Amino acid sequence: MAKSGAKRKTKAPTRAKSSVRRAPARRAAKAAASKPKAKRPHKQTFVASHHDEAHFKQGLRSYAKYRDLGIAAATKGLARAHVIRMIGPCDPAEVSKRHYHDVDLQMIYVLKGWMKSEFEGEGVVTMREGSCWLQPPRIEHTVLDYSDDCEVLEIILPADFETVEI
Repeated sequence: MAKSGAKRKTKAPTRAKSSVRRAPARRAAKAAASKPKAKRPHKQTFVASHHDEAHFKQGLRSYAKYRDLGIAAATKGLARAHVIRMIGPCDPAEVSKRHYHDVDLQMIYVLKGWMKSEFEGEGVVTMREGSCWLQPPRIEHTVLDYSDDCEVLEIILPADFETVEI
C-alpha cells in the first residue's frame, strides 16, 4: 500500500521533434556564400530627390516635361528614373508616332491621370492612376491620348538608350 503524502516523480514535457531537419547555421552560411552572386557592374552612391517644380525640364518629347531623379548619375549609367509630366491638351497628331526604345528594361507607373497607348501584340491599353506596366525591350508602341494632368514614373535600364521612330 502506498503511503499517503508520497511524492511521485514526473518527467518534464518534451518538445515534439520536427520532421524537418535544419542545417546548422555554419553550413547554411557556407552554402549561401558558395552561390554565385549577381554582378554589380557599377558602384552606386546615395541620392535623394525632392519635388520642386523648377526641376521639370523639356526632354525627349516636346509634349512632356521630365524631372530627372538623379538615378543615372548615382548608378553611373546603370539605370534612369524620371517623372514625366504630359503637357495637355493631348494633340494626337503630335503624340501618335510609332516608336520603340532600345532598352533592357522599361517600367512605367501612372502617378496621376491616365494614358492610352497601343502596344505591338497587345492592342490598345488605357492605364490609370496606380497602373503599372513593363514594356519589353524594343516593343513597338504609340501614345494615343492622355489626360491633361497625366504624370508617370519611368524606370529604364540602361540610363542612356536609343528611341527609334518607325
